[in-house]
Amino acid sequence: MSSTPRRAIARCLSTCLLFGALAPLQAAESPQPKLVVAIAVDQLSSDVFTEYRPLYQAGLKRLAGGVVFPRGHQSHAATETCPGHSTILTGTRPARSGIIANDWVVPSLPRTINGRQTFSVYCVEKPGPAGSSTDESTLTPDTLLVPTLGDRMKARDPATRVVSVAGKDRAAVMLGGHNADLTLWWTSEGFRTYDGRQASIPKSIAETLNADMRKSYSQPTVPKLPAACASRSRELKLSEGVSIGTLQRLPGNSRRWRATPAMDAFTVDAALAAAKSFNLGRNESIDLLAVSLSGTDYTGHYYGTEGAEMCTQQLALDQSLGRLLAGLDKMKVPYVVAMTADHGGADATERNRARGVVAVERIDPSLQPVRINAALAADFPDLPKPLVINENYFANDIYLNANLPAERRAAVLEATAQMYRRHPQVAAVFTKNELIAAEPPSGPVDEWTLLDRAKASFNAQRSGDLIVLLKPYVSLYYTPENPETDYSSSHGSAWGYDRRVPIVFWWHGVNGFQQPAAVETVDIAPTLAKLIGLDVPAAEFDGRALPVVQP
Repeated sequence: MSSTPRRAIARCLSTCLLFGALAPLQAAESPQPKLVVAIAVDQLSSDVFTEYRPLYQAGLKRLAGGVVFPRGHQSHAATETCPGHSTILTGTRPARSGIIANDWVVPSLPRTINGRQTFSVYCVEKPGPAGSSTDESTLTPDTLLVPTLGDRMKARDPATRVVSVAGKDRAAVMLGGHNADLTLWWTSEGFRTYDGRQASIPKSIAETLNADMRKSYSQPTVPKLPAACASRSRELKLSEGVSIGTLQRLPGNSRRWRATPAMDAFTVDAALAAAKSFNLGRNESIDLLAVSLSGTDYTGHYYGTEGAEMCTQQLALDQSLGRLLAGLDKMKVPYVVAMTADHGGADATERNRARGVVAVERIDPSLQPVRINAALAADFPDLPKPLVINENYFANDIYLNANLPAERRAAVLEATAQMYRRHPQVAAVFTKNELIAAEPPSGPVDEWTLLDRAKASFNAQRSGDLIVLLKPYVSLYYTPENPETDYSSSHGSAWGYDRRVPIVFWWHGVNGFQQPAAVETVDIAPTLAKLIGLDVPAAEFDGRALPVVQP
């Protein structure tokens, strides 16, 4: 270890000891923050958090000394990045927020992308008109149909500053909301923001940090295996010439750079630089800093949730969060932290199978939309094609062609539903009408039915004509018929390993405890609102304020 990290750790320890000495005086008191810090760790499942908790030594160890809900839930069925991030600071499920998936289909809006007609809309995209290209699209928060906590804080006090920094654009937009002072996300060229707002990026990021990041990204990556991860370093062959489980050297400009510790480290650097530039927490108002770290998600996708890669990532994440907290300490402002994840994730199918997980398999190519359409075409040869639209390799939402004659739509819908229901990898199929008629979910979130989970994801204006849910441990990626990605593992299902995420609240002097009952990520925003004295009618949240201050 170099001398610089040793000095940083020493400073962090001294700061922790200082605040720790004050803890008994404040143990039973609510925090009085000037800064709210929301942290999302992309794909940090409760399973991974629990597995690596004994190894955390820095930021995650400190946070785990707070109020910990190890069985938090992203309660909806479509456990993807955009819906998951949308729940955290809105307090609403996708059914209300409208963020039903990373992408959804607008059957009446075909556009041209790379010479191909498409009906798909990205979750933070304002598309051009029908017939346009993606060049006419812009990123926007307007797809989010509800306010975020930051939006509400600004409505109460316009002097409030809101900064959102993330590894992914959709994460930054969902956390930042409609009126953020800075919404910043990673690209291979550097951190950027909305078109026309580049001047809002601090020079320390736009110039120095982005240059350093491009240099890191362009150079080969030679990962080092921490000693604590040695027992997890075991090669697992997925196919001839493709293996995971051991750290491998990456060439420069590799997309897999996103799955190295550098991704989160630069995101933390950007968050601290932005917090300093905007003087967060140092004014009369209460400010908000949202940070989403994407490295764990990319690690999980490329290499699975076990193995040397995830172990290395978790220890590096711990150090990055330690630097974030130490940097916030140096600002000398009282702050409160809420940490969670946008979704969980499953390990690679082959490793799950080797470790005794029953019924794990890769998705059957017959579930591809092109195959479904081909099978349906024989029964409806005279109708416009394609009959159904689903532009991913597989997605939960299935849409009928907008040009189908009204008197034939019911027959096409029923035939499509029956085709999915007969498939051995499908757990449930719900029609739009069934979901509209269903009661909103209630009761313990871990006991919800599949209908409840689908209802939490369903928005009548955006969701498909059918919602199709796969059986547990059916992985979407790494099949010969899906060459568009080199991911080995997936998430997005309605099952516990994708829904369960940790939820943690922490502040200096917190009287920490662990509450093992199941709660939801939509409980975070009302909890933070209560801590900062922000009055929001309960009906505007799907969640509730959790008891995080012990009497």
